[in-house]
Order: sequence, then structure tokens, then C-alpha cells
Amino acid sequence: MPQGDKSSYTDKQKRQAGHIEASYEKKGFSTETAESRAWATVNKLGGGGKKSGSGRKKTK
Repeated sequence: MPQGDKSSYTDKQKRQAGHIEASYEKKGFSTETAESRAWATVNKLGGGGKKSGSGRKKTK
């Protein structure tokens, strides 16, 4: 996956990033800065995009 590709994020994470970005822009940050900070925040809150093998553990 190339750097900057947002396809592995859930719809909820994309929606969160949009709201956070709008908040930063409202505070006067540039669009570019707002977007990077928004995705950094989403990564911090959720640990990044969907990861393969992140489902439930199998019981014996």
C-alpha cells in the first residue's frame, strides 16, 4: 500500500478524520496541515487502518 493511501480505513475512521480536519481548518490551520493532523489523530485513537488478521482469537 503506497504512503497516503486511505483505502484501508473504515468508513467511521474516514468520517472522523473529516470532522477533525474541519475543526482544525475552523481554527485557522491550512488545509494541508489540518488533513495531516486529522489523520494523525485518527491513527492515535484507532491504531491506524484495518489490519489483516486483527479479528477474534480462535479458542481451542
